[in-house]
Amino acid sequence: MNDFSQVARQGFGYYFHDFLTKVHDIAGDLSEQEFWTNPYPYGNSIGHLILHITGNLKYYIGAQLVSTGYIRDRELEFTEPTPPSKEEALRELEVAVNMVIVTLEKQTDGDWSAAYRAEGVDDVADRFSIFLRCAVHFNHHIGHMNYTKDEHLRRRTSPDVK
Repeated sequence: MNDFSQVARQGFGYYFHDFLTKVHDIAGDLSEQEFWTNPYPYGNSIGHLILHITGNLKYYIGAQLVSTGYIRDRELEFTEPTPPSKEEALRELEVAVNMVIVTLEKQTDGDWSAAYRAEGVDDVADRFSIFLRCAVHFNHHIGHMNYTKDEHLRRRTSPDVK
């Protein structure tokens, strides 16, 4: 029988890897322009959502649990005027997800309930909850990405219909 730490590490690790795979699948069909363009008058481009998820993971897990020294500029995640290439943005997300998975693998029974504090997550009290919060947040934005990708693909086939 598995202990809780092993189950949590494997479960969270599986989903973070799965979410990364889904993002690669979503982005794979998009041109560089589509990746960085939001087809709607609201929301964000897929590229900016990826910058946001990357910043989220680098700050809440990297800076807070691993002490990477990462300084987050949340506003710039959505407004970066000279964003990296699609390839580089995806590579940075992969680095962040791999860092999360490595950090997960190091969690012991006592670590899950260890106190956690960070700006922007006043309702998160422990490490288990920050991993859960980050996973839920990641998955939430995959929904946005799918919706945005669908609109880009629709506009390819019906460019005159807005």
